Amino acid sequence: MKVTYPKRARATLLLASAFALGSAAMAPASAQQLDANGIGRTEVVRRDLDAKNEAIQVRVDFGPHAAFGKHAHPGVEIAYVLEGTMEYVLDGKAVTLKAGESLFIPAGAVHSARNLGSGNASELATYLVEKGKPILVLAK
Repeated sequence: MKVTYPKRARATLLLASAFALGSAAMAPASAQQLDANGIGRTEVVRRDLDAKNEAIQVRVDFGPHAAFGKHAHPGVEIAYVLEGTMEYVLDGKAVTLKAGESLFIPAGAVHSARNLGSGNASELATYLVEKGKPILVLAK
């Protein structure tokens, strides 16, 4: 018997597959170096969704109390906290997330992120973007 899924369910399955692929590739990323601002970014997976769009997962590591200032993404972002406690400011509202919690950030929404703790923190950021567009745009 052939199983068919509605369009929305297929998109969810595709996203779940992208998460699985990214999670499998994350182990080596944990040893990466932090920059002068205490931030490290390691791309763990990049896959085409269709002819026009792609899914990109990036592990973002934050040193103690490190922050990434206001920025936006041309596509949606789903931030999943892997370790530590993070604060995201989105539309002027602060949201605190601990390991195992996630946040949906709409395309173009200006936001910031920071590690609230004295230890390291990290997130898995999944971006669904149009091919050829930058993943990140700094806000003015």
